[in-house]
Amino acid sequence: MAKKEETYKEAVERLRQIVGEIERGDLDVDLLSERVKEATRLIKLCKEKLYKVDEEVKKALEELD
Repeated sequence: MAKKEETYKEAVERLRQIVGEIERGDLDVDLLSERVKEATRLIKLCKEKLYKVDEEVKKALEELD
């Protein structure tokens, strides 16, 4: 069964958690590397979602003209 993709809100919340862990110095080097990879994936997901919404809004506004 396929894993459900995170929502934008879930991804941002997880990014906040990761940043908090890093800022507090709670991570050893091995975990730091994993968290950075996870954060990179989440940032990409957020960018894609924002781009998609931006395109949908532009299209909707163009239809009003």
